[in-house]
Amino acid sequence: MLPALPPLKPEPLISVILPVRNESAYIRKALESLQSQDYPADNIEIWVVDGLSTDDTRSQVLALQQVDPRIALLDNPQQTAPHAMNIGLEQVRGEVVVRVDGHCTLAPDYLSQCVRLLQQTGAACVGGPLTSQGEGWWAQAIALAMSSPFGVGNARFRYADTPGYVDTLAFGAYRREVFETIGHFNPELTRNQDDEFNYRLRQAGFQLYLSPEIRSVYYTRSSLKKLWSQYFQYGFWKIRVIRDYPGSVQARHLVPGLFVLGLSASLLGALSHRRLRRLPLVILLPYTLASLVFGLKRTRTQRAYLPGVMSAFPVLHTAYGAGFWWGLLAVLKSAARRL
Repeated sequence: MLPALPPLKPEPLISVILPVRNESAYIRKALESLQSQDYPADNIEIWVVDGLSTDDTRSQVLALQQVDPRIALLDNPQQTAPHAMNIGLEQVRGEVVVRVDGHCTLAPDYLSQCVRLLQQTGAACVGGPLTSQGEGWWAQAIALAMSSPFGVGNARFRYADTPGYVDTLAFGAYRREVFETIGHFNPELTRNQDDEFNYRLRQAGFQLYLSPEIRSVYYTRSSLKKLWSQYFQYGFWKIRVIRDYPGSVQARHLVPGLFVLGLSASLLGALSHRRLRRLPLVILLPYTLASLVFGLKRTRTQRAYLPGVMSAFPVLHTAYGAGFWWGLLAVLKSAARRL
């Protein structure tokens, strides 16, 4: 039986929390997209929680604050997203709490669509699929790869075009009662804190609903090196979530690690025995073919990006897989020290 949530007011107060650090390239766009919402302005409060930025993120926020008193700036000495969310949650007054990243922009009806769907579905959290977008050739190629099922598995919030209930989503609009029931974000998780929180949400009997009518743009990393770092961290921290909540694991969390394991084993075999020198091809040829097929499909109208998309696919998979195994090693070392 689903937990009973009280009816929302027609136009409830919405508290938006933005965990940011060094987002000078995008913070103004993010805040201006919030200022341009068609939702009643008096029913929106905006909390920017800054992790001691070393660029001009803070000065940009303060400049906008001068003309929009709805914007508040808070400090986050710990500098991580879960700490930022928890700092913001201690301040918010809204019936609905929305998490927004500093490197995204929201459609003008984002908040009104969130409220409408919270009211219609009875879900505890609603959100929409991200439209990944890049500024620059490599960033756009990465955006296309991250919008493909081959690139990110069955993470529907990356590409879904049909509504439905999901296991997790990004930039969610949460009913305040969720935090009162299951607590705040896990401050020990530098990454994947939203996945862990949404798993606890579902374990408590609440539901998450995703709709393409809730639209946002996510600005991707601008290079393969930055993409590697991002997805290595995702894989590394996912192990911590699986350790604490084994039931949260999905196939998409395991496949990159198995790919890296199989590829590494085949390469070692090829180096160790001449008869096995072609063994890596058993993995690489089907992988390359799949990468080409999905790359062609994703770049149907933007064929110039095909080489970049096919380069981004293995970065996504090997970075996450390597991070996964490195995270497992770290967890095992930590457990051994406690013995």
